[in-house]
Order: sequence, then structure tokens, then C-alpha cells
Amino acid sequence: MRAGDTPRDDRSRRIVRIGAGLAALLAVAYAGGFFLFTAELHRTPPADVPVADGIVALTGGPDRITVAYRLLDEGKGMRLLITGVHPDVTPVSLKNIVPGEAEKFDCCVDLGRMAENTIGNAAEAADWVRRNDYRSVILVTSTYHLPRARLELSRAMPAVEIVAYPVFQDTLHLDGWWAYPGTTRLLVSEYTKFLLALAYRQSSMPS
Repeated sequence: MRAGDTPRDDRSRRIVRIGAGLAALLAVAYAGGFFLFTAELHRTPPADVPVADGIVALTGGPDRITVAYRLLDEGKGMRLLITGVHPDVTPVSLKNIVPGEAEKFDCCVDLGRMAENTIGNAAEAADWVRRNDYRSVILVTSTYHLPRARLELSRAMPAVEIVAYPVFQDTLHLDGWWAYPGTTRLLVSEYTKFLLALAYRQSSMPS
């Protein structure tokens, strides 16, 4: 205790020191987890994709839809759900995105229009899976989004096998991301959302 300090002053300083130490530990843990998160993101598409009952594509870019439809065309799933489709987007406009004649689009592609976020995507996908009595799906979304999307889908349908299929964009620089402010901001944002989703899942699990 410093000269002239009261016991209350001393306790206050100890609380401040403890708080600062905890904050520093949390910052180190966050940074370490972030580096691990970025290191484990897929850099290349899988060499072999097992056949699943269905395919689920989360909207957020035309490349996701193109990749998902290609998997459908290759027979990797019986049907494709595109979840999170804006109400103003028509089936014709989506059909024009996919390559080739899109022969399977009219018969085997379902559009989900209710989801507004990843949690909504998971709920929409889970309902679609139940209606079709599927036991396995291929999840198609951007590589940085896959950890959180897979977490939410597995929470919404825990008994369903989920095969992750990453999609890549030219504007996303995973190698050397620290040199690209746009990529860095995106990854930090996604990592934070992933942690929140993980915390929510842990808190909602039965004890």
C-alpha cells in the first residue's frame, strides 16, 4: 500500500491490475485463435467429393451457385437447395448464372427465400433436409464462411452428415492476408462471428 492510500484505494488498484491482465490474456487468446482460424481455411477445393443426398448452397456470390450446380450436374447430390435467395431474384436469372444448358435446374433446384443470415440459412436447410428425408448434404459456401456455416448447419440438423465444399474468390487473399486490408477486415469479422456462434452453441447445449 502506498503512503497515504486507504485500503479501498489499494483494492481498486488491484482490481484494475487484474482487469488489465485479463484483458491482455483475452487479446492474446483472440489473436492466437485468429491466426489458427486463418491457417485452417481451405486453400484448394477437395480432390474428391463423396456423393451425398443433397447439396446446399448459401447465397453471397454467383460463384457459390455455379459451383453448387456443377456438383449437382456431376451427380454429387439428388437435389440442390439455394438458400437465402432475395425475393426479387427470379429463377430465370439464377438459371442464367449456371454454366451450360442447365438441364437439371428446373427439375432439381429448390430456392429458399426466407433466410436473411447464416442462422436462417441453417434453419431453411434443415427444413428442406427433413422434407426430403436426407441423411447427408454437401455444403457450398465461401471458404472463409465455411467454419461458421458448418457450425450453424450442424446445430440445426445434428444427425445429418455435412460435407464442406469451399468456394474461392479472386479478391480474397488468404496467403499473406495481412498485406490486404480488405481481406484482413473480412477475416477478422468472420472470425468474431464464428466465436459468437460457437459461444451460443456451447451455451445452448444441455448440461
